Amino acid sequence: MAQRHHQDPVEDQVAAVDAPHPIEPGQELHGVAQLTSPCGAGQTIFGGFSDPLSQGSSFAMKTMRVMKAMKAVKAMRIMKAMKAMKAMKVMKAVKTMRAMKAMKAVLLPPRPRPEAEPPLPAGRAALPGQFWDVVAVTAADAEQGRAYRRQLAEKLRGKELPLGARYHVFVDPPGHKMGNGGSTLHVLQCLEDLYGDKWTSFIVLLIHSGGYSQRLPNASALGKIFTALPFGDPVYQMLDLKLAMYIDFPARMKPGVLVTCSDDIELYSTGPTETITFDRPGFTALAHPSDLTVGTTHGVFVLDPSSFSGEGGVEYTSCHRFLHKPDVETMHRCGAVCLRGGSSQQSPSERGWECVYTDSIFYMDHGVAEQLLAFYKQMGTLCCEIDAYGDFLQALGPGATQDYTQHTGNVTKEESQLVEVRQKLYSLLKGTPLNIIVLNNSKFYHIGTTQEYLFHFTSDSELKFELDLLPVAFSSFSESTGSSDPSATVIQSVLEPGCSVGPGSVVEYSRVGPEVSVGKNSIISGSHINLKVDVPSNCFLSSLSIRMSDQVKYISMVFGVEDDLKRSVKSLSDLHSLRFFGASLPECLGRWGVQVSDQLFSSGSTRLGLWTARIFPVCSTLIESVEMSLKMLNSVQRASAFTLNGFKLLSVEEMLACKDVEDMLKFRKQIYDEICLRRGKEKLDL
Repeated sequence: MAQRHHQDPVEDQVAAVDAPHPIEPGQELHGVAQLTSPCGAGQTIFGGFSDPLSQGSSFAMKTMRVMKAMKAVKAMRIMKAMKAMKAMKVMKAVKTMRAMKAMKAVLLPPRPRPEAEPPLPAGRAALPGQFWDVVAVTAADAEQGRAYRRQLAEKLRGKELPLGARYHVFVDPPGHKMGNGGSTLHVLQCLEDLYGDKWTSFIVLLIHSGGYSQRLPNASALGKIFTALPFGDPVYQMLDLKLAMYIDFPARMKPGVLVTCSDDIELYSTGPTETITFDRPGFTALAHPSDLTVGTTHGVFVLDPSSFSGEGGVEYTSCHRFLHKPDVETMHRCGAVCLRGGSSQQSPSERGWECVYTDSIFYMDHGVAEQLLAFYKQMGTLCCEIDAYGDFLQALGPGATQDYTQHTGNVTKEESQLVEVRQKLYSLLKGTPLNIIVLNNSKFYHIGTTQEYLFHFTSDSELKFELDLLPVAFSSFSESTGSSDPSATVIQSVLEPGCSVGPGSVVEYSRVGPEVSVGKNSIISGSHINLKVDVPSNCFLSSLSIRMSDQVKYISMVFGVEDDLKRSVKSLSDLHSLRFFGASLPECLGRWGVQVSDQLFSSGSTRLGLWTARIFPVCSTLIESVEMSLKMLNSVQRASAFTLNGFKLLSVEEMLACKDVEDMLKFRKQIYDEICLRRGKEKLDL
């Protein structure tokens, strides 16, 4: 096991697993709060709970509004909140939102409960099976793993998470990229090495968060799973929402693993007697009605139309075949397209809309998990990327064929071992049941790109209604002294009087000075802008703390929100095809006085792109780094020169490798403290 530091007992609650090693006899299981309780030996304690999770009635929560539960939880009005929750139903989770009591408000005194439900001392043990035994988060490399552990420890210290689960960060082995499928196999190996045969009795939540977020780079440094959401006071992050959405699942789940990603939100509504249960052998997946365009970028289930009606909240059926990112013709040919709200006997104008049922999260029982683990051991080192959805689920169902094993159009990098591994997985999993839970009244939201991030947080009225998203979330910003378009979103930031934020823009974890005007459709993250400047529309600006020569420095990346950071070319002669804020990269380099050469890119001659281009100056202060990057952008817009001579230049790839997580979290904490201080003064002035 990686070396662990014991200066902070809260830090020790997050397991540090870079590579799996067996636990020695008598060694404690780090990553779970093993607290002493009169409830009996071996029971884990949920920090901040005032009630075991076994209580809670079954009632209908009609629409999807998870926020109202969270707000009520923070005020310690759990039962009242749940009965008032008839405005929502996100995974029916919020009726057991006692787990969220640990989030932000645990230190408030509990309100008296009715005599029929006497209060229980905080910290009592939850009943077995009522919460996750393990919450596992994947990381791509050791540096990302350390950043995740640091943030988990911070949340545990602040009592923002239930303390009863074992929280692990599992880092992918060094070498070839594994994909989320390879990461899944590696996590199973780590769990067995840590817990032996005991892991087969665990209920595990596995959250894939091991990417570098090249399409949403404001999440690259600290991770998509810690993305701030525009609601909560203080704000919630994606991890908090995930635990809330799925809180009702463990009680109705046999031992196994629930696999989810860090950048999606699943909302649904069910009837008062309908439940979501994961108790069938094999795989079980949630299915959501989506239009055919959405189906081309997701997994699509081919269901037997006679096996479900498409009505009600929840229906259980089986899957004939799973299609991975199919085109529209394939969906029709394979029988995946269904009609909702009409029948085939009606005229085309009278029929309902065509839809397919797309994937989101899936569960595998421990029998399947052990099969996959045995396969991983047999394979040894993986030298290709495996997709947990495309390569596991496409092998399932009576209609599955081996054809997909030869198709590599949907993979980011084709490797020689990929076809062989797919064929072996197909042979292993063929015949395994694929059970489908059809959620007819459900929605799936993906927040993995700058465009999706901006749309869902500023313009998507449906998600705003369902989660009660706020235009200004836990921020110091007075509309009487500053201006912000109603569609703009401000998250945990300090905006000084006189500044303005344009429509469709998001400002998070930032300080914005009085003479700053942010244009429309822009993202400002982790920055301190304290000069007279007009930040242009469609601008992406994100600042990082880095450590060089044992000193803290600062660097700010700036792009257009539509710039493609994943695109790369193989030759310097092809650089003209790379676009930076609408201009060709060579044109920009000329204006900045940067010479075109192989040394320009941090990846040598293998990947030449915006992600690896050494173009961002290292500065001594955060304010200076923002100013330099905005001047770079201004020179491109105005076709004027702005030389970067004399600065140490880094690529995004390099700045992430030397990021200083402690200093970035310190900056966020300073903003948090200032917001609290200003609010306190405002109350005194009333």
